[in-house]
Amino acid sequence: HDLRAYGLGKHRQVDDYQYGGGAGMVMMAEPLSRCIDDLQKERAYDEVIYMTPDGQRLAQPLANRLSMKENLLLLCGHYKGIDERIRQHYVTMEISIGDFVLSGGELPAVVLVDAIGRLLPGVLNDETSALFDSFQDNLLAPPVYTRPEEFRGWKVPEVLLSGNFKKIEQWRYDQAVRRTKERRPGLLEEE
Repeated sequence: HDLRAYGLGKHRQVDDYQYGGGAGMVMMAEPLSRCIDDLQKERAYDEVIYMTPDGQRLAQPLANRLSMKENLLLLCGHYKGIDERIRQHYVTMEISIGDFVLSGGELPAVVLVDAIGRLLPGVLNDETSALFDSFQDNLLAPPVYTRPEEFRGWKVPEVLLSGNFKKIEQWRYDQAVRRTKERRPGLLEEE
């Protein structure tokens, strides 16, 4: 939605200086409230999600849970953020994509939409593909290979060419554990 359509005055103002002074503009409560109220008249939302650096970290289990919801309303802050009263009275969940600050919540919202969307039926060509992605079981994905079998002298591991699906599955699991231990050992501690 175009928040400016809910802005105040002839300039359709949606932000103002913060009380108590300090640098940065704050998105005003009234335009946000009017916009959210209008959206909630159209349909019920399972969550009103505010994308903010101080929210809970987006991880695969959260994306999995959110993919089961029917309707999500994503609120993207800008400037210094949004008036705290909107957070207290409308927002049901706050999500961060990492410990850094962007100029707005639009890019984190796109990340969230992609993380959730790929879990929905009909989005991926092979719906089982998402079940074997990194992080679904606190492991990074194993290495993957495609044709040709040999490229510049670099060969595909023999087990992947064997046709023995039990051995292939075990190899993939072992490689996922190895890769996780090397690159993200903290994931193994979260189990």
